[in-house]
Amino acid sequence: MKVGIIQQSCTESVAENRKKLAASIAKLAKDGAQLVVLQELHDSPYFCQTEDTANFRYALPIPGEATEFYAKVAKDNRVVLVTSLFERRAPGLYHNTAVVFENDGNIAGMHRKMHIPDDPAYYEKFYFTPGDLGFHPIQTSLGKLGLQVCWDQWYPEGARLMALQGADLLIYPTAIGYESSDTTAEQQRQREAWITIQRSHAIANGIPVISVNRVGHEQDLSGVTGGIQFWGSSFVAGQQGELLYQASETEEETAIVDVDLGRTETVRQWWPFLRDRRIEEFAPLAQRFIDNSSL
Repeated sequence: MKVGIIQQSCTESVAENRKKLAASIAKLAKDGAQLVVLQELHDSPYFCQTEDTANFRYALPIPGEATEFYAKVAKDNRVVLVTSLFERRAPGLYHNTAVVFENDGNIAGMHRKMHIPDDPAYYEKFYFTPGDLGFHPIQTSLGKLGLQVCWDQWYPEGARLMALQGADLLIYPTAIGYESSDTTAEQQRQREAWITIQRSHAIANGIPVISVNRVGHEQDLSGVTGGIQFWGSSFVAGQQGELLYQASETEEETAIVDVDLGRTETVRQWWPFLRDRRIEEFAPLAQRFIDNSSL
């Protein structure tokens, strides 16, 4: 499969962001991309740096104007397209929602972000209700896409559930970067941890991982922090965690990466993790915490 990724910076203008994305998608499709993956909340700035009700203006219904735009882009370019949108589900009810478009423009499915962070400069709980669609792969003409969003990528449980339901790929649209007050060493530890945890999902499940991040500096309009320098570093990893491609930390990039889905069965034969799982012993994973002090 030829996978196209788009790592870009974002402005205040939704129209300009979409125009740039549409041009990049068209170029990738012309060069042979079959699947194109965009970054988290690509239509707007990363507004979650502040808690401000004015930012709900970016939220749109699904289906609606945003999905009509990306449906046309997918259809015109004959690509399966993974997008990331701010969903207005009802008055006062909003989600961080990734939507997959089939190459004929129809919506193949969507994933509402399940894990919602609430950290300095990442005040997502103010905006997003946790997803209620669970962890289920989305069937497309190219295979089953195990789609999750950003903070979901730190949790092995979601990746495993996708794999157990036959996902051919794990896909993570992302918005993550450096906080200006952290030391350079701490910043690099965080970036490396982000890469490592996702490569581990590829290894543990024997399927490729696609992670597409934002890039560039975005100001914290509240002035509380120095803003976020999104660290880019979008990558594609193969079934053994090997890096098939990794983008720059600082530059906008588009790329097409060849992903061999046929290796999955071979790798799982070498490393039969699914065969050897002791599922009868895993029930405690459904608990918040296990206190063995009384045993």
